[in-house]
Amino acid sequence: MCKPKTAGRVSSDVRKRLSLLVVPLAFILSGCGTVRIGRILADPARYQNRNVAVEGRVAASVGAFVAGVYEVDDGTGKIYVLSSRGVPTKGALVKVDGTVTPGVNVMGRSFGTTIRERNHKVRF
Repeated sequence: MCKPKTAGRVSSDVRKRLSLLVVPLAFILSGCGTVRIGRILADPARYQNRNVAVEGRVAASVGAFVAGVYEVDDGTGKIYVLSSRGVPTKGALVKVDGTVTPGVNVMGRSFGTTIRERNHKVRF
């Protein structure tokens, strides 16, 4: 029996369409995206109680034993991170995963918005 001429083309089209779906889906599910601190501070209510990832340099840190607070600066803004797992040193590049806790918003400026850390990784 002869194969139809379109059999090879159909499988090629199916592969192309499948790759167009799989590649973006894999990127979304990888969780590698971070949120700019400036976006969180501009609209803290939008991120309230949501898990986010931010990346930046540690601008300041205060810790005692295994708990502490440190400030992360990504160039768009600075935000305090509450940690129960220890704090990285000043100047370290970190990626922080945690939950946004909004403070108060006065005349369009956010004060007291923090991230309650779930995990952080120091980048070298």
